[in-house]
Amino acid sequence: MSTPDIEAVKAYLMDLQDRICQGLEGEEPSARFQEDNWAYDNGVGGGRTRVLAGGQVFEQGGVNFSHVVGKTLPPSATAHRADLAGRSFQALGVSLVIHPRNPYVPTSHANVRLFVAEKENEPPVWWFGGGFDLTPYYPFEEDASAWHRSARDACLPFGEHVYPAYKKWCDEYFFLKHRNETRGVGGLFFDDLNEGGFDRCFAFLRSVGDHYLKAYLPIVQKRKEIPYGEREREFQLYRRGRYVEFNLVFDRGTLFGLQSGGRTESILMSLPPVAHWRYNWKPEPGSAEERLYTDFLKPRDWL
Repeated sequence: MSTPDIEAVKAYLMDLQDRICQGLEGEEPSARFQEDNWAYDNGVGGGRTRVLAGGQVFEQGGVNFSHVVGKTLPPSATAHRADLAGRSFQALGVSLVIHPRNPYVPTSHANVRLFVAEKENEPPVWWFGGGFDLTPYYPFEEDASAWHRSARDACLPFGEHVYPAYKKWCDEYFFLKHRNETRGVGGLFFDDLNEGGFDRCFAFLRSVGDHYLKAYLPIVQKRKEIPYGEREREFQLYRRGRYVEFNLVFDRGTLFGLQSGGRTESILMSLPPVAHWRYNWKPEPGSAEERLYTDFLKPRDWL
């Protein structure tokens, strides 16, 4: 099947949002996701934003679903696809960012999406994109390796070449050029996926989406009770600043949302509730903080 089944994708994405929220709430003693439904002002559609704030395990997390229809693709969507300029579009996806309270629990991000660009008297142009990546503050090699094993498992039914290609793409995409460091330890990133027909591409999207909780929850369960002090908290807040820098300077999803007139509160829910910047700060030689920089914030083979 080569024609996109938008309703099937929408049903899957809404169910994925439900399952991810339920899985995360299972680790949280008291706080729960609050749902906010919104309409797309610049076209048709909207979404449901779910945010958990002030939890004991998750300081803040957002899991968003959106399905919007617009008249013209914004510049961020056509920068690499000039042939699509001027087309109307549909975009639907689930995007999430989870900021834990304990500095020993990594921040995680995942996104799965479908774009359809349409023009009168021409067949629609569609593609899938997404992935997931992990941003630790304190380095545990076993966590990074387990995360990447889940990423590999998500890709393996579709060919042994898929994980290495999308792992490399993730390392290159989530890279802060002005800092010369990766945002974290990576995972998967893919875009413009339409090879092999709609059914195969949709199956791959589902595999990526379904592997997120399998990858993240065991790490949360292992690290959420580790004692920490002011030093660890201050380092977490400093490193969160890097997350802000990437999302506001480089992230194409953020740019697409803002340029297409999306709902600002839902787009910027990816930012942490608290972050710090320190002038010209350097970690102490031989410290765990230094090891994050020397061993973790650069591309490497985690398997």
